[in-house]
Formats: sequence, structure tokens, C-alpha cells
Amino acid sequence: MSDVVQINDLSVTFSTDAGAVKAVDDVSLTVAAGEVLAIVGESGSGKTVTAKTILGLLPETATASGAVILRSRDGKSEADVVSIDKRRLREVRGTDVAMVFQEPSTALNPVYPVGWQIAEGLRAHGKLSKKEAQAKAVEILERVGIPEPEKRVKYYPHQFSGGQKQRIVIAMALVLNPGLIVADEPTTALDVTVQAEILDLLRRCRDEFGAAIVLITHNMGVVADLADRVAVMYQGKLVEQADVRTLFSAPQADYTKALLAAVPKIGQGAVATQDRAIARAERPEQAPVVRARDLRIQYPGRLGRPGFVAVDGVSFDIRPGEVLGLVGESGSGKTTIGRAIAGLNKVTGGSLQVLGLEMNGVRERQFRKVRSDIGFVFQDPASSFNPLLTIAECVAEPLVVHGRASSAAEARKRVDELLEAVQLPRTYGDRFPHELSGGQRQRASLARALALEPTLLIADEPTSALDVSVQARVLELFADLQKEFGFASLFISHDLAVVDLLADRIAVLHRGRLVEEGTGEEVLGNPREAYTQRLLASLPVPDPIEQADRREALQRLSSQSA
Repeated sequence: MSDVVQINDLSVTFSTDAGAVKAVDDVSLTVAAGEVLAIVGESGSGKTVTAKTILGLLPETATASGAVILRSRDGKSEADVVSIDKRRLREVRGTDVAMVFQEPSTALNPVYPVGWQIAEGLRAHGKLSKKEAQAKAVEILERVGIPEPEKRVKYYPHQFSGGQKQRIVIAMALVLNPGLIVADEPTTALDVTVQAEILDLLRRCRDEFGAAIVLITHNMGVVADLADRVAVMYQGKLVEQADVRTLFSAPQADYTKALLAAVPKIGQGAVATQDRAIARAERPEQAPVVRARDLRIQYPGRLGRPGFVAVDGVSFDIRPGEVLGLVGESGSGKTTIGRAIAGLNKVTGGSLQVLGLEMNGVRERQFRKVRSDIGFVFQDPASSFNPLLTIAECVAEPLVVHGRASSAAEARKRVDELLEAVQLPRTYGDRFPHELSGGQRQRASLARALALEPTLLIADEPTSALDVSVQARVLELFADLQKEFGFASLFISHDLAVVDLLADRIAVLHRGRLVEEGTGEEVLGNPREAYTQRLLASLPVPDPIEQADRREALQRLSSQSA
């Protein structure tokens, strides 16, 4: 098979105020027709910069050297993306190579229907009438699995779920039938069942559309599920390259071994949670920190429409010092429950007692007394921090709001202690949020949540956007802090292996209802409910052979439920 793209001695340098930064250092790679090459590595390793160079999407501050030879699908023409002019670059984008971006919500224009956005690419590269372009858009939406494409081609992006938006972005990439698709973290923010569907779709892109794929990801389970070959990058250099089975069974580079060792696996948390359960059993019996009985939360309808029931008849307890893992697909009600416990969502039925206070019908004046005993770690620390405040000012904010300090300056000593507790140098307090990496921001978010020494900590998807090595460090830190401070916690996640690592008990939500609850050994080791079995089978594992078996098991479960 001829190579679709050939990268020779590629180096990319960015100009910054602090001097030149080398993001990619002398990298050489090839991708054959119909092949899936996964490029993996932690944040800052240069994998996304390498991928964007293939499309000529580097900013003006970047300087590239070397060659990126891109061949057309028919093999009749080729172009060096590094040296061609802008007119030629516009010609090859979309027709020879297309990109699936990490966040479909930002890749899609909110003010145009999705059909118009797909047709825009067709019209830019050919003389098609409006009717012909619309027909092509309907056809490609149907091929990527969007239901009722004739009707939905006129829908706007906000009218689709996250998984459907990702399918639309893939449709936009496929519509001009390119020979190469660059997929940048295409499943990062998706829950495991939707992720499995998107991986099946990418597999179809290779098998049915005949497209080669460059897959950028930090999820080693996704690599094991989809890739033919793997390239491992670290600090801009290519440290290892091998076929997928060889890489997982016999990694050569020390960094690759560390990367694979950092991946959480189901069953790893059994010893840690057992030790915590023994320690808790030795304590005197105490009332639960959170007690829910037949909890119901309904969002009001608009324009005469009925309300939406997000949580329906859920009952559970969180005991002092215990971590309850809450898992389920997007839309199952996990975050709604977390926000209700924090007083951010209104309870409309049943009972929810938080730190002895009944939340059904609670008034703000009553809740204010317990608010300082609840910490909240948000999913995306980048958007939960005020970009105009330094990290020290952000962490000090709860102390100032609750009168524990008169100003951020007065609270600085306590802030420095908190930063050191989450393994950040105290000098980082003088930086702004954008100056920290994703993992560092998440640590600072933990420090802010612990500022008031809460009795209860709610963590909403705190590691979903982190690469595996950073995620491993944050999870280890969370476990250490929980042991040191002894807070109870509701840990919300769609990653079952992460929850198994941290949680004493796991509760599974499905469409607002609690379908299964128990220890990790009970729920994940021997799931009773078909939904839990399907959720477990959807989780990709970092082993290509085992993952192939799990994919077949998932297909069987899906066909039975259908």
C-alpha cells in the first residue's frame, strides 16, 4: 500500500515572549492507505501540533521545517504541506485530508443549520447547486448514523446531543471523500457508551470509506480498540513506534511503560477501598452526611411544555469519610444530583438531607449555615476560575466569602498551605489560570474546594479531560487528601475504572433512576443489571486482544437490548 502521508524530519518552533519553544523535534512518520495510526503522549508532547501540521493549521507564531508529503486518494498528485502556498493548501484541505476536532460544539457554527455547514465544504470545492449539496448532506448524515436525516439536516447544532454533534463533525470530514482523516481527541468528553459508538463509526470510516486515520488521543483503551500502529511522543520527540499488539505486550521505551502503567484498570481499587472500609467500621456509628429517599428533581417546562424529570425516585446514603461513586451516561442525572446536594438545583420531590438539613423546600438563609461544609470540584477548572484573578486569589475566594479572612492577601498563608497540600509550589499562587496546565488547574481546583475544610466534597468529572499520566497523579492526590482530611465525597464520573479506584461504593444511574448499587467488586465484578453490563462492556481496555473480545460482547448485549 502506498503512503497517504509521509512526514520527514519535521520540527516546529513557536515564538514566545520568553523565547523560542520547540514543540516538535525531528519527527518522521508515515501513514499507509486504510491504516489507523494513533499518536499518543501526555499534554505538551507535540502530538496535536504534529497532526495540525498535516493540514497546515499552525498559527503565524509557528515555524516548521522538514517535509509533510500529502498524497491524493487516487495517487496522481502530492503536495508538501510545509512549503505550498495558501491557494494550493485550500485545495488539499477537505479533498485530500480533513480534520475531526476535539470539541464539536466549538467546531460547529451555532447560527447555521448543520446541513448548510456540510454543504459549505462541498460548494467550496466544486460547482454544485444548492439542491445537489443538500442531497449530499442528507446522504452523508444518514451514513454516519443520524436518525431522520431529511428532517434533521435543517436542525441547528444545539438541537443535537454531544455524540450526535461528533457524528456531524465526522460527516463534514467525510463528505469530500478524503484519503486521510485527522481525528484530534474525538471521544474525550463522551461517556463510554457514546464513545463506543463513535469508535465504531471511525472504524467504518476506515473500512467502508477507505480513509486512513491519524488518531490523537490520551486514552490507551481507545488506542487498543481502533489503532493498527502506535507512535509515542514525549517532549516533542518520537520515543517509540510499533504495531498496536507489540506496543501493548512488549513496550520498549521507559516512558511508554510508565504511560501504560498509569492507565486505571477495573479491579485495582479493591485493596484500597477494603482498607478504608475496615478503618470506617472501627469508628462509632454516625448519621449519614447525605441521605436521599425517593429523590425527585424536575426541571420546569417552557412555553406550555411539560417539565423534564431528571431524577426519579433515587435513594442512597453517603456515610462520614465514605466515597460514593456515581456513574452513568450523559443525561442520566449524575450532575443534577451533585448540584442538588450543593444547593444549586431545587429538589421537587422526596427527601434529600445534607448534613442534617432537609433540602426539599429549604430556604437560602437556612442552607447558608451548612454551605461552608460543602466543597465542589468542577469538571472544567479553566471555566470555573475567574481568568482575571491569580490562582491565590481564586483559592482564597471561599475564605473571603465566608468571613474566614478579610482579603486574599490576609489568606495567603492558608492558600500557600493548600497549594502545597495539592503538590503545587506556593509560587504558582501568583500565576493566572491560563498559565497552568490542565492537571495543575485541577489541583488548584481541589485546593479551592478544600479551603474551608469541608465535611463533604462533590467532585464532578474532575479527571475527564486529563491525559492518563496527569490523571493518575490527580487520582492519587485525591485519595491521599481524602485519607488526610477524612471528608465524605460524591465522586461523579463516566469512567468506571476511575470510580473503581477511588470509591467505597458505586451507584449506577440510568435515565434518572438508580439501577444498581454496591461495592466495586459487586457492581463491576458481577453486574446484575443489563444496563450495567452494557456500560462495563463499553469501557475500552488497554489490551488489543481483550478489547476485541469486549467489542464482540458489547455487540451481543446491544443486539439483545434492541
